[in-house]
Amino acid sequence: MPPSPDSVAPSANESPLDRALTLLLAGEHEASLRWAAALLDNPAVAAAAGFVVARSLAELGRAEAAHSALELCIHDAIRAGNLPMAVAACCELRSQGQSPDARLDEIAEDFSKDSERLQKGARPPSLPGPKNSFEPLASDLGGGALLDEVESVLARETKRADTERESGAGLSKVSPYSLFSALGVSGLRAMIDVFDMQIVPEGAVIIEEGTIGAEAYVVARGQVEVQRARADAEEGESSAIRLARLGSGALFGEMALLSRSPRAASVIACRPSIILVATKDALDAVVAREPEVGSEFADHCRRRMLENLVRTSSILSAVDPGERPSLVDAFVTRTFEQGEKVIEQDQESDGLYLVASGEVAVLHKDGEESTMIARLGPGEVVGEVALVLRRPATADVIAEHPTVALHLPRDRFHDLIKKHPAVLSELYELAVKREEETSSIVAQEATDIDEFVLV
Repeated sequence: MPPSPDSVAPSANESPLDRALTLLLAGEHEASLRWAAALLDNPAVAAAAGFVVARSLAELGRAEAAHSALELCIHDAIRAGNLPMAVAACCELRSQGQSPDARLDEIAEDFSKDSERLQKGARPPSLPGPKNSFEPLASDLGGGALLDEVESVLARETKRADTERESGAGLSKVSPYSLFSALGVSGLRAMIDVFDMQIVPEGAVIIEEGTIGAEAYVVARGQVEVQRARADAEEGESSAIRLARLGSGALFGEMALLSRSPRAASVIACRPSIILVATKDALDAVVAREPEVGSEFADHCRRRMLENLVRTSSILSAVDPGERPSLVDAFVTRTFEQGEKVIEQDQESDGLYLVASGEVAVLHKDGEESTMIARLGPGEVVGEVALVLRRPATADVIAEHPTVALHLPRDRFHDLIKKHPAVLSELYELAVKREEETSSIVAQEATDIDEFVLV
């Protein structure tokens, strides 16, 4: 007989909560209860453990106890300053036929920009880590006996929560959440109401690079990895570049809602995770009702776009980190629809462009023929040949997808290079390299045509 899921110790990288979520996803509801219920008294993971307990109890037909577990989960998440986990529990409350409205009101009050709990620069509350030794509930507990034991644990923890509410104990200052805590109560309440929740196993692909996205995500519990495919990977090398790992509270995928461009990277779950998801249509409806949400969302996406460019652009990386914010402020955000020209061949440059999202094609025209020179994505610069070498553009630059770019107008360029001479050096090298590549590709194209005609 295969060993019981309770008797197998977690691996070095698997926490007891990971095990509980994995068992839940596998439909092993009694086993997931044995693991999760034993974590309800651990403040570091109590909220997520309560979520697993609630889902398992609901699957086993104990609706009233499941409701109690969700109320406990929301209480513990709010106390711990974990907005996404509290919202995830509200989503589960709704799916189990209960109204989450009162709890969503409470979350909005506690995490909006005017909340007395919010403290800029504050660190998340310091919580004790997992116990040195952990044991799930006894593996011989099953059926009604297990459910009774879990309900007993829930009653004890609910009494603890009631005491905390009455005394006001445990309510600490919390760090602001990106985007969410920039909103007032009304805007935040409207925004958190449109999220749905999903539980994903380790290895699940949440976002696939190259696909068109229409959703934004928040990690309520777990961890995800952001990866970008490597076109130059050789045999034996990884085919993906790891860009980042994101933990609880991280917002990702939101750029696609504004740019309508293909996803620039894949996002894969590194461990069993609870994820919030909101669609573009749902968020657009919120923006129509709450203009503040649209304004803050646009500001957030611009900041995120600039942060990404600072990390990936060779032009910006040539500048001292302390000077980059003022450099970026000189650029103006421009958007281009698919097929729209960013730069036109044989015309003087109107400035420099940094591709922030989307993709552009560089095409050299010779009469009626066009030669593809390159496709350039986020972090790449265009317009430098005409601007730096002071000659007409040698190619058309056309948006392959809806594209967002930072534009540095020609008149600002000269002021910028006086302040940041390293930028001019970087651009000059790039311009010379690009011009040589264009000449080489065009010459090769002409040779190929001649050979074809001779044959």
